[in-house]
Parts: sequence; structure tokens; C-alpha cells
Amino acid sequence: MRSLFISLQSEFYKSRKTLAFWAAILLPLVICGLITFGFFSNADKIIKMNYPPQALWMTFSGGALGVMGMLILPFYVIFMAFSVNNIEHKNDTWKTLFAQPLNKLSIYAAKYLYAVLLIFICLFLFAFFTILFGHLLQALNSKFTFNGFSPVSILSKVYFKMFLSSLGILSLQFIISLIWSDFLKPMGIGFVGVIAGIIAATKGWEYAYMIPYSHPTLALSMSKSKNMDAIFTQEIYVSLIYAVVFFIAGYFIVAKKSIK
Repeated sequence: MRSLFISLQSEFYKSRKTLAFWAAILLPLVICGLITFGFFSNADKIIKMNYPPQALWMTFSGGALGVMGMLILPFYVIFMAFSVNNIEHKNDTWKTLFAQPLNKLSIYAAKYLYAVLLIFICLFLFAFFTILFGHLLQALNSKFTFNGFSPVSILSKVYFKMFLSSLGILSLQFIISLIWSDFLKPMGIGFVGVIAGIIAATKGWEYAYMIPYSHPTLALSMSKSKNMDAIFTQEIYVSLIYAVVFFIAGYFIVAKKSIK
């Protein structure tokens, strides 16, 4: 446990100035901020539509969820998985990393858990800023009806489901970024995977859940349906299975890499 904690600290210090780290904070802030500005600029039109409080919250939060769930989340996960491993590729420090008097599994697990933590922070901030800016709009214009409903429970479930749906992509891209050190192969494979996943999910292919890149889109579409309260749906179970299998496979790959 001590080895894992030390390795996690090391990952933070190595990546705290990288784009992947700051994107976890800035993406939610910028996107939610832009949607809030749009709502505020069109306040009169939106108020005239006379949305019930819950519908108003869903309309407001749906702007961030739609963009983030289908495009930003998958691409952020792909880029972040590359960035976490690229630190070692770029500096050629895999051998040095595993020469430390720390458990190899702890070192590898720390890199993976750090990536998981960044995804969690990113999605948590999406939910947090959505709620915060919704109440800010209410304070700026009392004609809004945001104060008539609390979206905390619904948004917590939806964003947690999005988090679970991203783990399969993370584990697969983690392996790809371990095998190839260049930028084009991991990002290229990920790009094709995301496009294929979105097409399979939106066109209703019955086996779309087998494609890890389709899981965020499937999870989002299920959250908008009558099953919005169900977190552990088919694609989430498959995502978690992929996450475990690819995590184990990735350890054997990086362990061999360390003794080159």
C-alpha cells in the first residue's frame, strides 16, 4: 500500500503541468461556462418557454452532457491514457522506473489509478459546475425556475454512469499507449474507434455494447430513456469487464518493457 501511495505521488508530480492534468479542470469549467453564457444571453427566450424546473435543469445540463458524453469524454480518455505513459516514453525512463525499490504492480497500478482519478475529477467537475452555474443563473435572473428542483441525485447517477462507461476505453488505450510510444498510432486507433462506436451506438446495432468506444454514447442514451435510474446496465458491465481484462494484460506488457 505504501508503494502504491508513493507511486501515485510520483505520477502527480510528473504530470501536474501537463495538458492532460489541466484539461480535467479546464474542460468542465470552459464548457459549462459557455453553456451558462448562452443561457444568460437568451434568458428572455428560455423564460418564455415556461419550462418546469426539472425540464429546465435537464435542458441546461443536457448541453454539457451531449457534447461531453459523445465526443469530449472518449477523446479526453484517449489523450490522457497516452499522456500518462508518454512521460516515460519521452524520457526513456521505463527501465529506471522499475529499477526503484518499489513493487512493480504498485508502480503500474498507480499510473492506471492516476488516469482513473483524472477522469473522475473531470466528470465530478462537470456535475459540480453544472449545478453551481445553474444556481448562478437563478441568482442573476430570478425569473428562472432552477430553484424549484434539485438535480443533484439525477446528475450524480448520470455522471457516475459516464465514469464507469469510460473505463473500458481507458484500459484499452492504456495498452495501446504502452505498446506504441508515438502519438499517431494511439490517437489514430482511438479516433477510428470513437467514430465506429458512435455510429454503432446511434444506429442501434444490437452488438454495439461489445465496442468499448460506444459505451459512453450508449450510457448517455440509456440515461435519457426510461432506464435513467439504472446504473449497471449491459454496456456498463461490459465496460468493467474490459477494464479488468485489459488492466491485467497491460501489467504483463509493461513488466516485460521494464527489463529491456
